[in-house]
Amino acid sequence: MNLNRREFLNILAIASANGLAINSPPAFATTGKDALYDLPPFGNASLLHFTDAHAQLLPCYYREPDTNLGAGLHMDRPPHLTGEALLKYFRIPAHTRSAYAFTHLNFTQSARTYGQLGGFAHLATLVKRLRADRPGALLLDGGDSWQGSATALWTQGQDMVKACKLLGVDIMTGHWEFTYGAKRVHEVIENEFAGHIEFLAQNIRTTDFDDPVFKSDTLRQINGARVAIIGQAFPYTPIANPAHFIPDWTFGIQEERLQKIVDSARQRGAEAVVLLSHNGVDVDLKLASRVTGIDFIMGGHTHDPLPVPLIVSNRAGQTVVTNAGSNGKFLSVLDLDVRQGKLEGYRYRLLPVFSRLLPADPEMSHLIESLRAPFISRLNETLARTEGLLYRRGNFNGTFDELILKALLEVNDAEIAFSPGFRWGTTLLPGEAITTEVVMNQTAITYPQVSVTQIDGLELKNRMEDVADNLFNPDPYLQQGGDMVRVGGLTYRMTPHNLMGKRISHMTLHGKPVVANKTYKLASWAPMGNAVQGPPVWDVLNQYLKAHPIIKPDKARNPIN
Repeated sequence: MNLNRREFLNILAIASANGLAINSPPAFATTGKDALYDLPPFGNASLLHFTDAHAQLLPCYYREPDTNLGAGLHMDRPPHLTGEALLKYFRIPAHTRSAYAFTHLNFTQSARTYGQLGGFAHLATLVKRLRADRPGALLLDGGDSWQGSATALWTQGQDMVKACKLLGVDIMTGHWEFTYGAKRVHEVIENEFAGHIEFLAQNIRTTDFDDPVFKSDTLRQINGARVAIIGQAFPYTPIANPAHFIPDWTFGIQEERLQKIVDSARQRGAEAVVLLSHNGVDVDLKLASRVTGIDFIMGGHTHDPLPVPLIVSNRAGQTVVTNAGSNGKFLSVLDLDVRQGKLEGYRYRLLPVFSRLLPADPEMSHLIESLRAPFISRLNETLARTEGLLYRRGNFNGTFDELILKALLEVNDAEIAFSPGFRWGTTLLPGEAITTEVVMNQTAITYPQVSVTQIDGLELKNRMEDVADNLFNPDPYLQQGGDMVRVGGLTYRMTPHNLMGKRISHMTLHGKPVVANKTYKLASWAPMGNAVQGPPVWDVLNQYLKAHPIIKPDKARNPIN
């Protein structure tokens, strides 16, 4: 086989990122549990990284997407590869433990074979094992840790704050944390984190005097190596989430300010510069091509686990872009070789956290049990049982999304339903009980109100076009996170790569075309305003489930087929 230069460099990058020689076996060949987590130390400074845990203290199932479309230059490239295309690109053998961790393929069977992933007790065991061989290793939390479960919502994230402190997190940035409000965030950082965890966010400023809200960066000595960590919070928080939670803060990508911080870190003696980012992969790739001097971006937000890094060239060198998935499924390990003021080499590995392979850490297990104890009877209340796989993640509707939409339609006697395209939410296997905890894993937010309104056909299309542009705009800086709004009652066709205003077509309701000047009854949840009244969405879903104790999930609809 003849390789062109780009293909050859790609193979070299994959091999070196995994600590392999060019003639080594595939990077993700099937291995025993000892080999999987037996990573020989390399260099003299190490960073461990997880992101988007979404308050999942226990091991869980989380099905990766079957549809993850890229736009513009990112079409058909990582991270927008799924299933067999992903396995082929990253040389992951099919029907293996790694294939299960990184794809949706044969999910139900594989889940029953390999078990749940994540869980802070199992993650703690892995962190301790790696730190034993890597003295001084820093643990980075990429954000979205305090939100996504019942106990996190009911304690305003306090359960996760305690768990992260015990886990040994050193540095974090944020996104969904801000939906608890500015006062709560400051309370945690100033009281709980003081002396334990540094919260970094260079791109959050005050609206009045443009002052920094949080510390932007930190310079750490790790076995003599000077490593700068810069925090980058989710830049579109006031757009993707209600702005009234943080009314006095501005966000944004802030390229120019970031460049100055990078330059300043170098002037202060940083031998390696790392951006702890919650931008999402596509934004990180563009940023890496424009801001120089960043050696590594350890990213989050889009829940895209990258088995190996993506290397981006810029006018002063290159930046290595990584992403560590979500829900506690993965822990990334970045080993650095820093000598004589320079970064001479690195090794990177993204490790799936298989709960069956890693024993639970006793101390963390005890903490989790104590945190859950006051709520356990409520969490375990069974509402219904599913006969099929219930999942959320994907550009368009998942089967759990379809269930939420049916509840919104029936309980509110609505014609059309909207449900947000959130990427968090655990997966339920066929035959499992739908408990209160399961429902809250899909709905636990601080703005859960359900509203019922009248909307005309033109406004309906405009709203859908707006969300579609947020997802499929070819400029990553104009994408604001999440997947397509989930739609119930209504059917439509999507052409993702058309221009704004021309992506949505063939809108029908009960087989009849949607009329521009006709009004329809719409039920939706997660309002952006602070004056919306209505029941929380979990009450609506609970009511539906109690009326339908056996759930036969509808097939997830895909408007591009």
